[in-house]
Amino acid sequence: MDAFKIISHVLEIALLGYFGFASIYILLFSLFGLFKAKKKAVIMDKQRKFAVLIPGYKEDNVIVEVARRALEQSYDEELFDVVIIADSFQEITLCKLRKLPIRLVEVSFEKSTKSKALNKAMEVIGDQYHVALVLDADNIMEFDFIEKINEAFNKGYKVVQGHRVAKNTNTAFAILDAISEEVNNHIFRKGHRVLGLSSALIGSGMAFDYHFFKSTMAKVNAVGGFDKELELKLLRRGSKIEYVHDALVYDEKVQKSEVFSNQRKRWLSAQFIYFKRFAFSGLKELVLRGNVDFADKVYQMISPPRILLLGLVFICTFCYQLNAVFFDSSIMTIPAMYWNIVFICTILAFLFAIPRSFYSWTTAKAVLTLPKAFILMFLSLFKLKGANKKFIHTQHGAISGQ
Repeated sequence: MDAFKIISHVLEIALLGYFGFASIYILLFSLFGLFKAKKKAVIMDKQRKFAVLIPGYKEDNVIVEVARRALEQSYDEELFDVVIIADSFQEITLCKLRKLPIRLVEVSFEKSTKSKALNKAMEVIGDQYHVALVLDADNIMEFDFIEKINEAFNKGYKVVQGHRVAKNTNTAFAILDAISEEVNNHIFRKGHRVLGLSSALIGSGMAFDYHFFKSTMAKVNAVGGFDKELELKLLRRGSKIEYVHDALVYDEKVQKSEVFSNQRKRWLSAQFIYFKRFAFSGLKELVLRGNVDFADKVYQMISPPRILLLGLVFICTFCYQLNAVFFDSSIMTIPAMYWNIVFICTILAFLFAIPRSFYSWTTAKAVLTLPKAFILMFLSLFKLKGANKKFIHTQHGAISGQ
């Protein structure tokens, strides 16, 4: 019995330590996200040539409109090419794309991945570009997006992440997805930059020194989560990732629970895979070279996603509070007060990070679906086997209810 109590106590401490650290971590960066990052001075005045790379797999619903809109930029039209990377498109879609002033690269793979498509496109289009700007097949850039990204490059950065925002908030799940995106923008991008750490990449709306990107991507062969592998490799070599909060790119949010579940399962699988792959090197880089950026990113791979953190902290806090009031306190040895503190830290982190524009009755109604979103994510933890070994396509272009 004594052995059981010892094991139980150790598990309780481990659980509190894991979730406690995660809640304090997001609270810290959420607080700093309320401030402005120190601006770096412009060190050159150069207009770079951009390759706007837009890979798409069976994206016939949206790709033609996305290609048209991508051409509408304030930046000199001679200094950027829109490159549509077409994988498994219908012939009628390809015909429409050929009529536009874009570069069309048709690709076909036995097993399609975004990294393969990008690598093949750069092989085809050549090396006359200065910047590779990567978008998803549903992304719409704001009119001055490229101009603002170029300004960041004029400050000396080689990797820049734009601010991805919701294109649609037409369903409860779309609203939750939009809020989740903004929370991550606030904590892992804006908050990190205020403290001098690198912004997190997000898979689209991101730009790289072209030759730097091409050589780095040649060594990336991820099926899912290619941006995570790319980010870890960049940070390990000491590259700083900038975040431009006012450079907006609009992204379609998931509208249905099954799409939400598949997407999150893919993300969770990628996180665990990259943590296992980089955990030792993350610790080594921190101890031997003081590479906080890289170690911080490795930690993010094992930290709980925000919805899971909120849900599991609530459950643990509720159980400990219940034990303190109704049961023998010896059942759970850690005082409920500690879990109350963790819960308050988590709630405050969210409150600081959610933009004021989401404080509305519509959001309040969407929050009612939060338990369903939590359950879907929690169940995904038990379905991760093989999730990162096959390409899971998220269909776009079926926005309804607007």
